[in-house]
Amino acid sequence: MLITLEGLDGSGKTTVWEALHDSHPDATFTREPTESWYGEAVNRAIDGDADPLATLFLFTADHADHLSRTIRPALENDELVISDRYSDSRYAYQAAALAETDLTRPMEYIRGIHQAFTRPPDATIYIDVDPRTAAGRSGATNQFEQEAFLAKVDANYERLIKAEPDRFVRVDGTQSPEEVIDAVESVVDRLVETHQG
Repeated sequence: MLITLEGLDGSGKTTVWEALHDSHPDATFTREPTESWYGEAVNRAIDGDADPLATLFLFTADHADHLSRTIRPALENDELVISDRYSDSRYAYQAAALAETDLTRPMEYIRGIHQAFTRPPDATIYIDVDPRTAAGRSGATNQFEQEAFLAKVDANYERLIKAEPDRFVRVDGTQSPEEVIDAVESVVDRLVETHQG
């Protein structure tokens, strides 16, 4: 089973992902961008001033490598896989980054590229915080952490959730870290139980 954690920068996703290591020690934990050389290229693009379309394809290459090296092998072994960010991040963030380009309907374009090869998540836990809170927490250190940009990303996530309400589980990220962790752990337990049942 593939469970993904999504949310704006500063939502608390990574803190939750780290906490889940203790409650689900047998799971395969992974993340995007990965720690491969593809992921390193992605991080260089994020920290620099890379062309948004070029950045999309770096992310896409990293995702393809992630699928072949980590996701698919773990799922073939019937493992629980928990990923900190996955394809929805691409749809939400890169569609926002490409919104000011000549590309029409950027989210549909990005989803079309992925549809040919990606493995959709079985469930996605969305840790929900507003863009201002997210920007304040993340420190707004790069283009993807600015409040105005995060507002576009937030709107894209809402489109994704509206399109697939049965896949997404929303968790209030404005609670204390302990409450968010408890809530997500309960959701993961329920999802795994339902999947196995």
